Amino acid sequence: MTEQLKEIITRLRNYTTSELCDGVVDYHTMDYHIRRQVTTKKIVGPAFTINPPKGISGIIPDAILEAEEGDVLVVAGQGFCAGSYWGDHRSICANMKGLEGIVIDGAFRDLDGCREADFPIFARNVTPGSAGKACEGELNVPIICGGVEVHPGDLIIGDCNGILVIKPEDAKWIMSKADEKINAENYTIQRMKETGEILPRVIRP
Repeated sequence: MTEQLKEIITRLRNYTTSELCDGVVDYHTMDYHIRRQVTTKKIVGPAFTINPPKGISGIIPDAILEAEEGDVLVVAGQGFCAGSYWGDHRSICANMKGLEGIVIDGAFRDLDGCREADFPIFARNVTPGSAGKACEGELNVPIICGGVEVHPGDLIIGDCNGILVIKPEDAKWIMSKADEKINAENYTIQRMKETGEILPRVIRP
C-alpha cells in the first residue's frame, strides 16, 4: 500500500458512509441486508475480492494468505445463507494477518467466537452450517457483491449505516464535497441556535 493511499484511508475514517454518499453524485452502496454483524469498528481499506461458486468457501483461506495487511476481503457469495462462508477460526487468522475486515454477500457462523475474535464482519446473516469446502473460484477479479460491482483495489467503507464502494482516485474529491455538506449543516445548526428559527432544510453560508 502506497503512502498516498494510506493517507487517503486515514482521512476517510473521519467520515461516515452517509457523509461520503453526500459527496458522490452516483454513489454505490451495497444491499442493505449486508450489515455489520460483528464489532462496532468502521472498516476502510482496499478490496481483495473473492469469487467462489455459490455455497462454496474453500478458496477463502487462500485469500486470507494472499491478501495484504489493511485489505478488506469481499466475498461474492450470491446471497447464499444456507451455509456459512466464514467462521471464528478464519476471523482469528485474518486478525493475525492484519486484515481490515470482511464483507460477505451471504452468511457466516460461530457468532460468539467471531465476537471474541473481534474481527469486523459485514454479512447478510448467521447460520450454523458450513458451506462447501472445495477449493474453487477466483481471487482478485471484478465481482458483484450486494448488487455493486467491486474491482480489486476499490475502497470499501463500512459502518453502522452500510457499505460504500468508491474508486481511490475519486476519494479526495468525494471528501471535499462531503466537507461542503458538513460545513453547511454546521452553519445551519448554528443559525438555529442563534435565532431560534427551525430550519429543516440545510442552508449554505
